[in-house]
Amino acid sequence: MNRMDESMGPRAGAPGMRGGAGATLSRAGAPAIVVADELETRYRSGDTDERILVLGVLDRIVAEQPAPDLVRAVGVELVRDALRSNDPRLVAAAMGPFAGRHLGDHDWRHGVVKLVFMGVPLAGVARLDERADDELARMAADLAEERGAAGRAIPDDLRALLPAAADASLETGR
Repeated sequence: MNRMDESMGPRAGAPGMRGGAGATLSRAGAPAIVVADELETRYRSGDTDERILVLGVLDRIVAEQPAPDLVRAVGVELVRDALRSNDPRLVAAAMGPFAGRHLGDHDWRHGVVKLVFMGVPLAGVARLDERADDELARMAADLAEERGAAGRAIPDDLRALLPAAADASLETGR
């Protein structure tokens, strides 16, 4: 079993890669173009479990590359693809360590809000405390206001993203 196979299953909490368990993504000296192509192929041709596994190793794979720019660019595109999905498991996997380090602010914020909208706990969002900013708070306030106007509950994770003044105004009904 190579290093990729060892790290993907237990780390991602999934059964392991199917349909080609002999992956060589992290073999020593593999050119970045080979690694990037393998990541994209496995993600695009894989089922949801395989996609989650690929998303789960992106951060480590990029860190191991001597020239990571190409692998990082492919990883960002795979994360963006996952964020367009309606599968909460895939969206949650997309917001892991790789996204926390490499996804642009706009896409990262929308990923956080999408998780709240889907009812997925934000506990798994990498670097949430570091990356949360005024724009995310504004987006959260807008979502909370919409939910309140529709008579829907405001989840605790959404409240945690709100600035104190916005949360207080929701409590008083203003």
